[in-house]
Amino acid sequence: MAYPSLYRERFIPKECSLLKDDTILRWDEDLIVTSWEAFHKKPYLSHGYSCYYLKKGFKISKFYDPNNNFHCWYCDIVNYRFDQEQNALFVSDLLADVAIFPSGKVKVLDLDELVEAHNKNLIDTVLLKKSLLSLNRLLDDIDKIGIEKIAEPIENAIKGINQ
Repeated sequence: MAYPSLYRERFIPKECSLLKDDTILRWDEDLIVTSWEAFHKKPYLSHGYSCYYLKKGFKISKFYDPNNNFHCWYCDIVNYRFDQEQNALFVSDLLADVAIFPSGKVKVLDLDELVEAHNKNLIDTVLLKKSLLSLNRLLDDIDKIGIEKIAEPIENAIKGINQ
């Protein structure tokens, strides 16, 4: 089966990148699971896995450092748009993020960028509300069922690779 192409769209900075090196491990109507190498490697980020929750408005990623040590769960609030003509899924980063560290610490990030994007008319009020509602849904899920349950599709994909 030929999967559609995946693109990452950002508002700050404004860019659209083909995720040509991402490997799709699972794709169905509810979610997509990928493995990937970082665009820009950092001491805490070399590679990882992502799960795109297509009906929930967020994507969670498992970040690994260059020594293959788990660094954190990183959750992006996103919007999805499928272009049938191009057979492509565009994933727009709606700026709000959540990091969950091995210690259990949960940190909400980049709400200032969300406000900045709205103030500069880079996103409209509809997307601002969508971002905040998806962030709320994600935080509720983290509280009620935990990141381990949310991350099961990633962990199952990793097990499948390692078997």
